[in-house]
Amino acid sequence: MDTTQFEDRTHVNYDLRDISLKVNNIMDDALSAAGANPTLKIEAHPMLPQNNSSVPEIWLPKDALGTIQQKERIIGLVCYMQHSHFLLDEENIRSTVLRIEISGQRRLQNLKSPIKMIFKNTQTDKDYKSHLVCHYFDEYDWAWKTGGCETQNDKNNTICSCNHTTAFAVLLIREPIAEAHWEILSYISYIGCGLSAFFCALSIIIYVFNRNHKMDYSIAIHVSLSGALFLLNTTFLLTEWGATVKSEWVCECVAALMHYSLLCCFTWMAIEALHLYLLLIKVFNTHYKYYLLKLSLVGWGFPGVIVAISLGVKDFKQFYGVTHLSMSDTNQTNPVCWITDDSFFYSVNLVYFTLIFVFNSGILMVVASRICKMKQVLKNNSKFRAETEGKSWGDTQRFSASCKSGLTLLGITCLMGTTWGLAFLGSGFVNYPILYLFCILNSLQGFSIFLWICLSTKKQRKREMEEKLSSTPVRTSGLKSE
Repeated sequence: MDTTQFEDRTHVNYDLRDISLKVNNIMDDALSAAGANPTLKIEAHPMLPQNNSSVPEIWLPKDALGTIQQKERIIGLVCYMQHSHFLLDEENIRSTVLRIEISGQRRLQNLKSPIKMIFKNTQTDKDYKSHLVCHYFDEYDWAWKTGGCETQNDKNNTICSCNHTTAFAVLLIREPIAEAHWEILSYISYIGCGLSAFFCALSIIIYVFNRNHKMDYSIAIHVSLSGALFLLNTTFLLTEWGATVKSEWVCECVAALMHYSLLCCFTWMAIEALHLYLLLIKVFNTHYKYYLLKLSLVGWGFPGVIVAISLGVKDFKQFYGVTHLSMSDTNQTNPVCWITDDSFFYSVNLVYFTLIFVFNSGILMVVASRICKMKQVLKNNSKFRAETEGKSWGDTQRFSASCKSGLTLLGITCLMGTTWGLAFLGSGFVNYPILYLFCILNSLQGFSIFLWICLSTKKQRKREMEEKLSSTPVRTSGLKSE
């Protein structure tokens, strides 16, 4: 712009590979010719003649131009062919990106009379939940913003009025979550996580005070899943607080701990299914040495290995820290401590969850098939109950235990699987039924496992009492021979 030779021309056009530049030399005569009109119309240069309709109409305020000396009144209008270097997240740019520059690195800002730009609406695929909004590109924060710009929309045009010069464009913005819904969902999330953590803690306390050497392994596995949920819910309550702490390591620790607890929840879900398979299908009534210890090493250790590796590559790639979560179709963001890399988030969490959910579904189908076969066996044995009373009674107990265990796993898998399926597959889009369903189901996780542990503990006590009453001491009498 500073080296352009105008000679007798009022403008010079430059056609480059990715941009077109029109350098305008605005003389005092041009300002006088505008008469009483407070603005002066100038035109940008399209990169391709057939794209002339995509170039906006531009009016600059005369009072602002009049403050610039004539020899320095050089205005550059830049039109960009590609939007790729302006797409920082998931912006939906619906117009030409136009930059207005003044020679000598001068900036027009805080203008009393705004710059007016009219962008033609060439795309008509927006729905009733979205609208076109004028934005400017902040080169300091490297983000699209709306400050200082006003938007007016009609059927064919979007009119932008901005009080400064920089890069401008029209972005398609979807309607944000209504403030009332946002507050309700926040309350449900925090209250629900608090209640879930409370019931998980109660489950652990009940297990600790009622633990004995005859305690069913299934109850211990349920309690381990409760422990993972308790850790997940408590760390979730700390994510926003951690993002406000100045020390970066605090937020990194909260994010890593939350990721670890999430993976632990998934792993213990799989262990629930594996235990049911070993109990009912593979090796019924077979004792495994250090069974709970081995399961605990997998349930708590395997997620720890994944998180430890993720933390170990910190110098190469930082996966945990402050991240701004937002719906992809809104402008609302919220700083929290979580995974900072989206590809890592989906490649680890979504794949891990999918594998475990498929595994649990397969186990449920095998168990359902086994229960149906056992039901048929009981039906056939009922004809000979008098002769095989003991065997039929044992099969009945086994069938009842199989049904209850299968229903337990089905409930846990459906509850947690549905919840986290909604979290992953429905993330990023405003869908009120999914958002409310996710928050409510998430609140029920800890409570449902708490109820099952209470019932299981009660049945365990009842069974022990029955065993004590049934095992009456046998007294023998006789003469002691000398």
